[in-house]
Amino acid sequence: MHNIQPLDQGTINKIAAGEVIERPSSVVKELLENAIDAKATAVTVEIRDGGISFIRVTDNGQGIPADEMPLAFLRHSTSKIRSAEDLFHVSSLGFRGEALSSIAAVSQVEVISRTPASLTGLRYEIEGGCEKAAEEIGAPEGTTFIVRNLFYNTPVRKKFLKTAATEGAYIGDLVEKIALSHPEVSVRFIQNNQNKLHTSGNHNLKDIIYAVFGRDIALSLLAIKKEGPALSVEGFIGKPSVARNNRNFENYFINGRYIKSNLISRAIEEAYRPFMMQHKYPFTLLHLALDPKLLDVNVHPAKREVRFQDERTLYQEIYDALSEALAHKELIPQVELDEKERREKEKRDQQQLKQERRAMPPEPFEKKRMSQSCLREPQGRQSQVREQGDLYGGSKQEPIRELEQRFRQEPKREFRQEPIRELEQRFRQEPKQEFRQEPIRELEQRFRQEPKQEFRQEPKREFEQEPEQGLKQLDLFEEQLLAPQSRSRHKLIGQLFSTYWLVEFNNQLYIIDQHAAHEKVLYEQVMASMASRSQTSQMVAPPIILSLSGREEALLTDHLPAFERLGFVIEHFGGREYAVRGVPDNLFSLAQKDLLIGMLDELSEESSLAANPAMIEEKIASISCKAAVKGNHRMSVAEADHLIDQLLLLENPYTCPHGRPTIISMSKQEMEKKFKRIVT
Repeated sequence: MHNIQPLDQGTINKIAAGEVIERPSSVVKELLENAIDAKATAVTVEIRDGGISFIRVTDNGQGIPADEMPLAFLRHSTSKIRSAEDLFHVSSLGFRGEALSSIAAVSQVEVISRTPASLTGLRYEIEGGCEKAAEEIGAPEGTTFIVRNLFYNTPVRKKFLKTAATEGAYIGDLVEKIALSHPEVSVRFIQNNQNKLHTSGNHNLKDIIYAVFGRDIALSLLAIKKEGPALSVEGFIGKPSVARNNRNFENYFINGRYIKSNLISRAIEEAYRPFMMQHKYPFTLLHLALDPKLLDVNVHPAKREVRFQDERTLYQEIYDALSEALAHKELIPQVELDEKERREKEKRDQQQLKQERRAMPPEPFEKKRMSQSCLREPQGRQSQVREQGDLYGGSKQEPIRELEQRFRQEPKREFRQEPIRELEQRFRQEPKQEFRQEPIRELEQRFRQEPKQEFRQEPKREFEQEPEQGLKQLDLFEEQLLAPQSRSRHKLIGQLFSTYWLVEFNNQLYIIDQHAAHEKVLYEQVMASMASRSQTSQMVAPPIILSLSGREEALLTDHLPAFERLGFVIEHFGGREYAVRGVPDNLFSLAQKDLLIGMLDELSEESSLAANPAMIEEKIASISCKAAVKGNHRMSVAEADHLIDQLLLLENPYTCPHGRPTIISMSKQEMEKKFKRIVT
């Protein structure tokens, strides 16, 4: 065994850098956070080769004082906190003082910075943790970091990096997250001399969502804003129709910091669960404001995780905010038959937009040179000469030189028939006398006396009626299908394929799935009776006999009080068999042996029925599905009318318990496009 001895400082710095700097995106993250902490309103990130060979981050923030520059690269030196007590109310993105020292330990760094109070800036070079140069230099306000040859002195770390394209994609994703978390900061991202992202910093979060996620998601957003006692939630959430197969679109920021939290993800998914199919995940972009004293950000070296003091309150606040936003919207998906053509057009538009953004804007001197070259361009003058030649009776076969001579000779004679000075004198003499024939004061008096009576003869009511009519039209357009006041205008057309019912309303065709709709009606009726705790036991004769395994018997014994609170009456029947002699009366028609076995299968050693109501709901949903009317079943018009009346009473009539839509719609305009009545 080797002897114990302390490591040298260089090895210590490289080990510490390995905890903070995992890849080029880690460098960009630390530098971007420092720029935002420095009150920057504009930040530009430029990379080459995926950030492995070159990273440049420029901001217009407060800068680093020249005498403090060497201190900034020492480990655990920071301007964000002063003592351990400050960790409990950190409001800045960075605070550890490890970022710059870690970056300098594994790369070649050049910094140019100037504070607003200084006339000149400082250029500072550090390589592998060793200072190389420091000189005074002219520079704008702010800081520019240039990081070259990342992991040049740790080849093992460099060997495990991905390709340049993959590392660049990581950086692009990170820059997008920073732009979304701080809409007040203008963020520009340049990759291999191409503009990838440029936000305006105008505080408009929806503009950034459009630039990052595209048109489809930007058109399917619901605004959310709620102020709570412990937490305020603001941002946008997507309609259930924009669901994804993974959690990549679940974005949330706490006090401007992008994090990942299982607690917040659970709250989001639980709020969406009644509106979305299983194993689908929503789009969310939430800004959460929380008292810094109620969370611990000093958990993870890269600050990706935080710990909350009151998890239950946080969970409930987020769940309530999203549930309220979703419950008050009509979430009937719109069907577009030209889906392929529309997507191709959107793809072409997005490609054109990306090409325009990638075009680097010319510098001021370039604009001047380009404008001068346009003035000297002979092609424009030749086209003008051709037009003049046509006016004078010339033909296209006539040489250009003869047209130029005619253009130079003839107009000059007419233009110089009267000198400019004579025109100026005539303009100055003649109009003055006519303009001063009547003083301005007399005109003002006449305007005040005469027009008032004529202007007030017409009452303002006629003028004010137009906006009111516009508002009525808007309200009519926004009327919901499943609203009591709209029920009388439903036009029930009939049944299609013995499964779907067609309803016409407000220039829209609505298609109702009778099985999904009836299933949701049964589900919510059962859940409402359970929520009101009005259930009583209904005796079963003969009793339901359950033959359980050892594990199932242990689970039933542990959770038997919870079953009894729900209204089940279960007795030991000898051996490993149990007799179910009573069930909740609101489940009497649905309770079967499979229901109880399924409940036991989904129980675990750590969970309970009281703490996991979602499991009960899923089981009831599956049983109610069996009791609902099936597809390929002919219903009468009266039965369909009654089903629609029952849908009006539900809190969420738009999806079945499994997340499938109960109603879809198609606009009149979409049908007219298919019949070529209108061409767009």
